Amino acid sequence: LLCPCFIYGAYVFLPFDAPLLPTVSARLVYTLRCAAFATFPIVLGMIISGISRLCSSALEPFGELQREVEIHRTYVSQSVHLFILYFFNMAVLATYLPQEVLKLIPLLTGLFAISRLIYWLSYAIGRSFRAFGFSMTFLPLLAMLLWNLYSMFVVEPENLLA
Repeated sequence: LLCPCFIYGAYVFLPFDAPLLPTVSARLVYTLRCAAFATFPIVLGMIISGISRLCSSALEPFGELQREVEIHRTYVSQSVHLFILYFFNMAVLATYLPQEVLKLIPLLTGLFAISRLIYWLSYAIGRSFRAFGFSMTFLPLLAMLLWNLYSMFVVEPENLLA
């Protein structure tokens, strides 16, 4: 329930609009530029993971990882997988959205980055708290996937492979 409210509030109250993007290639470039900001939590996780591995008291670098190191490594791995899914769905979404609604692309990118940081923090607190951050990442991804499939097969089935 929080994700649609957050997206709607940001859509209505943030004072910016997407630039005029008449072609599919311009929309894909815009999506690619927005997606660069979504890599910030992943890069930050890689840096913290490297620092925690260097500061770890483990004597063998390829041995059993401590919990502090394992948290960051798992976070980065899962974030990369989710980012790939998120980016491809955003790229397809950008091709089907009308010009007036393209403001959703940077908002969804911001939601992804914030939700991954919330997931990381809640995962560090305890494994039972991570469902909130994961659902803030996964449910918008699922909504984008369903909208993309609806757009492909129902709205424009004649342009499915065009």
